[in-house]
Amino acid sequence: MSPTVFKEEGYRFFFFSREETRIHVHIYCEKGEAKFWLEPEIELAKNYKLSRSELKTIEKIIEARQDEPRNAWQKHFKS
Repeated sequence: MSPTVFKEEGYRFFFFSREETRIHVHIYCEKGEAKFWLEPEIELAKNYKLSRSELKTIEKIIEARQDEPRNAWQKHFKS
């Protein structure tokens, strides 16, 4: 199961329900995908085929909306 947290600018932000316990978010688009840690700070964990400029855009989106994946994560793993 991989709950979608939100979509923006052609990117889907989600996480897998049975992955590691450290809070992070996966990002998928037609060109590739990435994974960003949210703790202890926002940081690129993995990248597959996305350009530096796409990663910068994604990081800005995460910074602006970081409460959404954090809250979705906590809500999902509480149940």
